[in-house]
Amino acid sequence: MRRFRIDVPQTQLDDLHRRLADTRWPAQPDTGWERGVPLTYLRELAEYWRTGFDWRAAEARLNSYEQYVTEIDGADVHFLHVRSPHAGARPLLLTHGWPGSVAEFLDVIGPLTDPGTYGGDPADAFHLVIPSIPGFGFSTPTGGTGWGTARVAAAWAELMRRLGYDRYIAQGGDAGSVISLGIGRADAEHVAGVHVNMLMTFPSGDPAELAGLGEADLARLGQLSRFDTELSAYMKLQSTRPLTLSYALTDSPVGQLAWIVEKFREWTDSEKVPEDAVDRDRMLAIVSTYWFTATAGSSAMLYFEDAEGLRRIGAAGGALPPPVTVPVGVAVFPHDILLPVRRLADRDLPNIVQWSEFDKGGHFAALEQPELFVADIREFARRVH
Repeated sequence: MRRFRIDVPQTQLDDLHRRLADTRWPAQPDTGWERGVPLTYLRELAEYWRTGFDWRAAEARLNSYEQYVTEIDGADVHFLHVRSPHAGARPLLLTHGWPGSVAEFLDVIGPLTDPGTYGGDPADAFHLVIPSIPGFGFSTPTGGTGWGTARVAAAWAELMRRLGYDRYIAQGGDAGSVISLGIGRADAEHVAGVHVNMLMTFPSGDPAELAGLGEADLARLGQLSRFDTELSAYMKLQSTRPLTLSYALTDSPVGQLAWIVEKFREWTDSEKVPEDAVDRDRMLAIVSTYWFTATAGSSAMLYFEDAEGLRRIGAAGGALPPPVTVPVGVAVFPHDILLPVRRLADRDLPNIVQWSEFDKGGHFAALEQPELFVADIREFARRVH
């Protein structure tokens, strides 16, 4: 394992600012968000990215925690390793998704590792391992193919073994949820439990499975149709032609900005703009990470590798993965992109020991509702051993 420190060359910052200043903008009517990111909003945000956002401050915040890079299965894996000051702390593996990064977890690192300082019980302390998925951020593009979520799960199990953690909890949202559940399958001997803040549940095609569902659950199933027809364009493109997309996003910072910011608007508990739900500077730190590392294409490849499973969205009768038998906790935030149906979740996850429904928050739980996120993980950890 090699010590790692983020240090983006000034020439890259200068190049970003030049490209933003030279953006060629389309002529568009201001029609709101229904056709995509509004021109007026994006121009203002891009100008703030160029003249107001402080990347060096974001870089310093990340660099305040120990970071490493280690080679696993041919990929250089970047991760934060933040040990608790409490000797009895339990290992917790946090995995981001797309379009996220390790920066999603900055506001929960302190409360999770040192709860006493934040008004909590030191008995709830964790040692944190927060990796970047291969092809995302500072886990540089792999140079090869085959890096789907199952392979990432196996790599994470190896990472925890190398760190000497014999028993740990895995947590994730978005792709991090799929990866964490995969760890529960692949490394059940060492996984005390899996906690997810996004869970996708799909009908199998058996009508009896849906008989007697209440109105709320039927509405959740209805979200699958809207996602398939309106909200999944990004996924269909990334799961079929990620390389073609990568040329545009790697060359245009405004293109990269729009591609990600749209998701922060659609998937969060926001009324008008993403900043209603997430901090603007944190959002730009995440976008900047994709830009500086040129990982728009390599991160999209995760969707291509998992395309067979992704095509189940909006359809019925697809083959389901093997059940996860380790204890599972599910945190449901109401403005997530898709909401799970408990009956279908129990079919796939026979050992759900905690199911939490919140009245606020969305897809990026650690960013939007850090206190609820931390409290739910603590409660889950008390239930598993």
